[in-house]
Amino acid sequence: KQRLSIARSLLRAPRLMIFDEATSALDSITEEEISNTIRHITAQREHITVMIAHRLSTIMYADRIFVLEKGRIVETGSHSSLLDIKGLYYAMWRQQIGERKDEPAHLEAAVK
Repeated sequence: KQRLSIARSLLRAPRLMIFDEATSALDSITEEEISNTIRHITAQREHITVMIAHRLSTIMYADRIFVLEKGRIVETGSHSSLLDIKGLYYAMWRQQIGERKDEPAHLEAAVK
């Protein structure tokens, strides 16, 4: 059901797309496939895509990432620039990468 909703929204080609935890109920492999599709489609069109996510792997290719803490923007930048400053985003990234090390090898390889 979630994948169908995402597909429908992509086919409509709106000027603004908002995905609020769009891949949260999906396994890592399906999440990566959908994220790749969204990235590919958004690169071909002139529109704005807003992705709200707790899984940082979902947003790591975004042009700009806004990190919120208690409802306030505390950091902003690209994935690499946010890792460089070693702030909240960096801490969350390290925590999520650590969690991935506990996943079965076939899932970990699919996410990379």
